[in-house]
Amino acid sequence: MFARNIRLRKEYLYMKNLEGEERRLYEKKRKIREALQEGKPIPTELRNEEAKLREEIDLEDQNTSVPGSHIDDEYAKATEKDPKILMTTSRDPSAPLTRFVKELKNVFPNAKRMNRGSQVISEIIEMARSHDYSDVIFVTENRGRPDGLIVSHLPFGPTAYFQLLNVVTRYDIQSKKATGKMSEQYPYVIFDNFTSQMGKRVGSMLKHMFPVPKLDARRIVTFRNKSDYISFRNHVYDKGEGGPKSIELKEVGPRFELRLYQVKLGTMEQEEAEMEWVLRPYMNSAKKRRFIGQ
Repeated sequence: MFARNIRLRKEYLYMKNLEGEERRLYEKKRKIREALQEGKPIPTELRNEEAKLREEIDLEDQNTSVPGSHIDDEYAKATEKDPKILMTTSRDPSAPLTRFVKELKNVFPNAKRMNRGSQVISEIIEMARSHDYSDVIFVTENRGRPDGLIVSHLPFGPTAYFQLLNVVTRYDIQSKKATGKMSEQYPYVIFDNFTSQMGKRVGSMLKHMFPVPKLDARRIVTFRNKSDYISFRNHVYDKGEGGPKSIELKEVGPRFELRLYQVKLGTMEQEEAEMEWVLRPYMNSAKKRRFIGQ
């Protein structure tokens, strides 16, 4: 099993390394196509390669698509079966963290909570991979308060690291207190303001953790980005008292905010995995820039 995983990992890294060269070749051909279509001179840096590239262009279909990406491969089979999520915590979790993880388990359909005990991260990831889990979620805490959420996609990544803020459990919601058992319906998932390239990347990671809902589903999960802080809300709706077309929206919790600070091209235990993106809050322009959306 270990030898097979090592071989598959090497194949994945090899294909990812080929991606950069394919992208550069595609961009060169695109520039030549545009120059020919617009009647402009061939860019100076491509004149030595023009003849060879034009031969390749002539052999290709005029509707050549953009070359694939390792990002496409990561979720290429995500729609073939429902996601299966393993959820655990840091060691010796406090009562607030345990309560929050129990509620978070009900947010994600087909999720299973596991007591970590003495297991190390590499053992958890290997066990989840061997049992065909699609994702592993680690929730961490600081002084009894949940403060971190790590989502690691299997079998090869990516892994997203989030800071966890303003956690409110469903029984602490004051405006419309949650009562009864939380709905386990497959929810409709709404994403708001995930417009940048990294925003779409994060949206894809979160989206593929939810199965396709049924048409009569009455549960809605919302991820709303504002200034790179992602607010999470969990609602159900039913017929209201204002007529046949009115509905009543009820928040069932929990609620929290996420702030992305790192994305790694690999699973959590792979220290050698390449960093795709890291938040650098001390850069001069960091406060003005938005990485996920407007």
